[in-house]
Amino acid sequence: MEQSVIRFKKLVQKRKHFELGPVNLDIPRGYVTAIVGPNGSGKSSLLRLLLDISKPDSGQIEVLGERVGSGNDQLLKERIGYVPEQSNEIDDHMTADRKAEFIRKWYPQWDITLYRELLRRFDVETDLKLGKMSKGMRRKFDLAIAMAHQPQLLLLDEPSSGLDPIAWKTMIDVLHRYMERGERTILMASHIVDEVRRLADYIVFMVHGRMLGLYEKDTLLESWYVLYLDGGSQERHGVNWKSVPGFCSMEHTGGTTVKITTSEAREAEEWCAAQQVHIVGRQKLELDDILVLLTERERLRMQT
Repeated sequence: MEQSVIRFKKLVQKRKHFELGPVNLDIPRGYVTAIVGPNGSGKSSLLRLLLDISKPDSGQIEVLGERVGSGNDQLLKERIGYVPEQSNEIDDHMTADRKAEFIRKWYPQWDITLYRELLRRFDVETDLKLGKMSKGMRRKFDLAIAMAHQPQLLLLDEPSSGLDPIAWKTMIDVLHRYMERGERTILMASHIVDEVRRLADYIVFMVHGRMLGLYEKDTLLESWYVLYLDGGSQERHGVNWKSVPGFCSMEHTGGTTVKITTSEAREAEEWCAAQQVHIVGRQKLELDDILVLLTERERLRMQT
């Protein structure tokens, strides 16, 4: 793992009908990490904890080398940009430029040229009051505000919510350019598979407040496969299909063909070669398919 920009240590937050954690996780510096999971899995809660908007019941959080909640965090927050899932209705009476004029006072690194460029690229109408903007335009404005002070760490909660396809492509390009310098970091919560595929270097899966692991995206996608195997080999050699490396599920698809889902594709193929099991087909799993399998695995684990 690269140098960490965020560290969660035994983090737990308890609510009446929900418990987050324990979370032990390091987010690498200089990469885009996406938190992926069903609604209500704890993605937004984790971001609010990072910003000290809400408090944990136990555990620690370190951001950019500073412990969250240890005192005056103004200098720390000057280095962070944040786009929440829901815009703040308190600002609805303000125009975009008036809100920006207020916000810039808190950020010594505010770049008015960058701010104007982002508004131009996103086609934001600055004379509109924020409450009169469409959801998509408000989203684009919030993103411009979060990036105008050139933060070291950018926290994005469902960043593409409300964006049309053209604005979405613009956002992807803007975020890619933001990351070009190499030392910046994005942590985003998203349920948009194509967004995660286009942006993320690492993926964190969350289900019911529990962390299912941090994965390097390309390695993950090369590991999860459906293999179609010649089931006749089981009868000839007494093969135990559940001993396939990374075994997740098995299904008979008709005739002698057996459909095996594995999270360790390379090792599974080597196993098939050693067992003289013929592979008749392969199919790579998509991120949403992987999430469904991990979610089901976690559900079964919680029942035992």
